[in-house]
Amino acid sequence: MSLADKRLFLLDMDGTVYEGSRLFEKVNEFLAHIEKIGGQYVFITNNSSRSVKDYVIKLSNMGIKVTEDNFFTSSQATALYLNEHFPNKKIYCMGTHSMILEMEKMGVNITTEAEDDVDCIVVGYDTELTYKKLWDVSFLLQTKKDIPYIATNPDRGCPTEFGLVPDCFAMCEAINYAAQRRPLYIGKPDSFMIDFAVQRSPFGKEDAVVIGDRLYTDIASGVNAGVDTICVLSGESTEQDIEESDIKPTYVYKDIKEILEFLQG
Repeated sequence: MSLADKRLFLLDMDGTVYEGSRLFEKVNEFLAHIEKIGGQYVFITNNSSRSVKDYVIKLSNMGIKVTEDNFFTSSQATALYLNEHFPNKKIYCMGTHSMILEMEKMGVNITTEAEDDVDCIVVGYDTELTYKKLWDVSFLLQTKKDIPYIATNPDRGCPTEFGLVPDCFAMCEAINYAAQRRPLYIGKPDSFMIDFAVQRSPFGKEDAVVIGDRLYTDIASGVNAGVDTICVLSGESTEQDIEESDIKPTYVYKDIKEILEFLQG
């Protein structure tokens, strides 16, 4: 199926739709076009620092028409994983207040104290990180040797208006230097978020396309799910990165504006 025939658009946010607080050009027109052709758009983000409610507020303040149904985050994906594999277990969470509320809303039993009866550790992209949290995770990993250790996403850096800041992977690597443990990562590039978004839509995988700026998360997730992909050059990846990578997108565009121009003919 050609790009012009796609109806389900699975969009990354940081580096794809906006950068920090700056909305990229023609994003609203792009989303309006999707609605005009009878399609749907879902924001599939690895950024676990905000709850879906917070994302609705952020994008609404940017002038984007969204509801909670327009999002699926790595926090939600991780909560689904924890509920399946560790039901009713006590989970220590190193994450933002928003992330904790999101997981509690989905029924996860969260604690922020390194207690003896903690059954599992989950780490997110924590923009409220303190040294105590790093201490607590290191303590639990080294005193409870076989404790399951989960992280929401393997992003190395999060794009801002001035460049990158450390994301979840970088935080987990700091912990690894102390505790010699790396987590199981739940978010993209795993196919779960893409598969779930397609399943809850009226469309099939042939109707879907993943749009993102990172080869090793966004594009890889689409490849792993068997869904076409677009790599935009408005965020992390460059044309040289694409040439040198084993992960190849189906299409490459400069930004959302250029995709819109193609779709409008």
